[in-house]
Amino acid sequence: MTVFKCYLKILRQNIWLVIMYLGIFFSVTMVMQAASGKSEESIYESTSINIGIVQKDTGTLAQGFVDYLKNIHHVILMENNPEKLQEELFYRNVEYIIQIPEDFYQTCFVEEKSLDVTKVPGSYSSYYVDRQINSYLTTARTYLAAGFSQEETVQDVNAQTHTPVTKLTSSSTTSERAAFSYYFRYIPYLFLGALCYVMGYILMAFKKGDIQKRMAASAVSVKRQTLEGLLAMGIIGLALWLFGLIGAALIYGRDFLLADNAGYFLLNTLVMLIVALSLSYLIGMFVTNSNMLNGIANLVSLAMCFLCGVFVSMDVMDASVLKVARFLPVYWYEQANETLSKHPVLSAEQLAQVRIDMGVQLLFALVFVCIILVISKYKKEG
Repeated sequence: MTVFKCYLKILRQNIWLVIMYLGIFFSVTMVMQAASGKSEESIYESTSINIGIVQKDTGTLAQGFVDYLKNIHHVILMENNPEKLQEELFYRNVEYIIQIPEDFYQTCFVEEKSLDVTKVPGSYSSYYVDRQINSYLTTARTYLAAGFSQEETVQDVNAQTHTPVTKLTSSSTTSERAAFSYYFRYIPYLFLGALCYVMGYILMAFKKGDIQKRMAASAVSVKRQTLEGLLAMGIIGLALWLFGLIGAALIYGRDFLLADNAGYFLLNTLVMLIVALSLSYLIGMFVTNSNMLNGIANLVSLAMCFLCGVFVSMDVMDASVLKVARFLPVYWYEQANETLSKHPVLSAEQLAQVRIDMGVQLLFALVFVCIILVISKYKKEG
């Protein structure tokens, strides 16, 4: 087992690279999940601002309008003192001031005049309030024109404008994306980054001096040397894979371990590991020094991760970029991961798509292995 031990010895000398990538992976995963893995309800939560109201009319419509604003914003009733109003606005105690005229019904509903408002110049929240006010007044005018009384108008309009928003998804499932799906989204970066460096340094060590000639003249057959090398590669890859899975189990616990599709997540990462091993070995065949390895390993790992939806969600990526990404194996990993993330229980069609994605990854690995064999044969003949 000389070759096998040599692989592991070189790995021990460069174990700091694996530790570094594990640290980067867990750090990036936690930071990105904190940023993008928030509850989706918070994305659609209304924003409240401080609004000052000078209420000169206390009638039904005016009070209903004030109640409507109170349900959305922080409403402050103010006196009709221009200097005081300007001071409150200047010090940003309020961002928007509305003056409700004495005859609110006649002015805004019969004559359809606009309300007298004062707002912070260029404020985005001001446009937000403008739209809310216009929407409320337009809806109330429609009710009044249809013959509803003022009391009925206020009740129905307030009930309509404060109906909770129901978020519809493009799929049949209504469940939220599992938190651990973000973790598995970044797995390719760990595999590609760590294995490209490890395999690169191992293969560079075997290229030094007359090592290859000595191995060819050794009593150990070439077939056995190859098998020992493959065994070492497999153990290195499986160890890295297990570290990733243990991390997921420790961080997410039962949420991950008891998930219905946890097995498919694991299988998808295992297929990605095979791709990363074959690609990293192919890269290691070309590198001759550490500087070259640094450039190629970073280029391959980062480029694939940026183009294929690891660092940037595929949902927000440009269609032309995704067309290019289809020629890279990480794209198919992320596509399977997206399907598993959005569908905790897979239908027959979704399961077939996941299997296709994994199959395409294996085809990439097969292509890399064929290229490795061709290059190895060429070098021996050369």
